[in-house]
Amino acid sequence: MSEALFPRRKTKVVRIGQVEIGGGRPIVVQSMTKTRTARIEPTVRQIKRLEKAGCQLVRLAVPEMADALAIKEIKKRVSLPLVADIHFDPRLAIASIEAGVDGLRINPGTFGSKSKLKEVVERAGERKIPIRIGINSGSLEKDLRSKYGEVTPEAMVESALREIKLLEDLGFYDIKISLKASDIQRTLRAYQLLARRVDYPFHAGITEAGTMFRGSLKSVAGLSLLIREGLADTIRVSLTAPPEKEVEVANLLLQDLGLKKTGINFISCPGCGRSQVDIQKLATQVEKRISAIKSSITVAVMGCPVNGPGEAKEADLGVAGGQGTGIIFKKGKVVKKVPADKIVDELVKEVFKLLDENREAEEGNNHD
Repeated sequence: MSEALFPRRKTKVVRIGQVEIGGGRPIVVQSMTKTRTARIEPTVRQIKRLEKAGCQLVRLAVPEMADALAIKEIKKRVSLPLVADIHFDPRLAIASIEAGVDGLRINPGTFGSKSKLKEVVERAGERKIPIRIGINSGSLEKDLRSKYGEVTPEAMVESALREIKLLEDLGFYDIKISLKASDIQRTLRAYQLLARRVDYPFHAGITEAGTMFRGSLKSVAGLSLLIREGLADTIRVSLTAPPEKEVEVANLLLQDLGLKKTGINFISCPGCGRSQVDIQKLATQVEKRISAIKSSITVAVMGCPVNGPGEAKEADLGVAGGQGTGIIFKKGKVVKKVPADKIVDELVKEVFKLLDENREAEEGNNHD
């Protein structure tokens, strides 16, 4: 049902490493490392944390040659596809390609020399390395700012079409595009306009969205609109926070929209005058204990036994806090009562018990 609610625009397919983007494939979650790429050890550690969080594609900043050269060693030690983010210097793009990068993020027009751009494009084509054109409202060309009077969606689209033409004139079509601004309306309108002109896949996001709380809200609001209109083939939540948090928010968004089936669907009530437990503390503790689970199950934490089991009856497992006790229920039916100080441990125990039961049932079906 969710896929029918969020139809995707028809696009070409871009392959970055083993990850396919566009053409109706599932939306890909990506992030960007916040380490200096030349510092191999911390960069590798961060990429591995991103992978554990559910990231599928990682972008690396490549401002200097040392960063480009480091990609070769980083590639040996991680499994996620890597994209080199490069500005102005085609030598860094060539070095990144030679180091084994899986994708490039460039703006061709900033390379200056057409011969240098041609060399980058030819090498990328030989190795089947896609190029993402990244249009950002904060770095729009001066002549377009002058033409439109300000940074408008139309100006962003014209900038993108210029960059696309530079690649197409060289016979290169393995392209994806981003059109990012830090406000939702301008971003959405830019993607809407460009979607009428090209069939390349889109990387979507609200750039420089902000800190963890505000940035998450802005990103979820903007990405939900873009996904609703089929304008997002890969997404990034851009936060002033550790990159793993970007991935967590992006995956939760896709899960809540019904577009991703792995991971815990966690339900908790807001609490009210009927609550007989500290619902905020209880929900936080339970969520922390089960957050790493990748299986698709629904767990509920409710504040009182009056409405709890009924309101969360579709949950695979849940608990409703009572006066000094907790009622653990499964699909709305009470399983057992436990002391208040044992609620978290007992619920988590039941969650893992259910996972084992589901795994055994699945293995039995496979043998059949």
